[in-house]
Amino acid sequence: MTKQISSERKTAYYIGMGLMILGGLMFASTFVTFILNFGNFNNFESNAKSGMLRAFGGMALLIIGGIVRGVGALGVAGSGVKLDPQQAKEELEPYSRMAGGMIKDVLDESEISLGGKSEKIIMIKCQSCGKLNEEDSKFCQECGKSI
Repeated sequence: MTKQISSERKTAYYIGMGLMILGGLMFASTFVTFILNFGNFNNFESNAKSGMLRAFGGMALLIIGGIVRGVGALGVAGSGVKLDPQQAKEELEPYSRMAGGMIKDVLDESEISLGGKSEKIIMIKCQSCGKLNEEDSKFCQECGKSI
């Protein structure tokens, strides 16, 4: 399995991100133009056409950029464009490894061991006070009576 993301996928990711930024700016410029020209009806028809073109063009670039960015990030099979489970597993391996590494870090920090065998601890309950004592105790750790 691959340990690194290929340069082609990185390029596709950054191109998709650029298209999304450009699309967002085009879409937002429609509102800025509307606010700046509010109440000005000179050349209204051409301004409306220009605004609509920028708005729909911006939305289209946002959608296309999102698709290209997703394919770049996850790969062709990993993003679901191509239905090949084995190739998807290979393309998603860096993300799976990263997520597993993050979980391992959290478990290490909290001192939780999931892979080790747990030892069975046998405890004996005191008949007088009900305190649980270790298996080899002769006297209760709470009340001191003989077990």
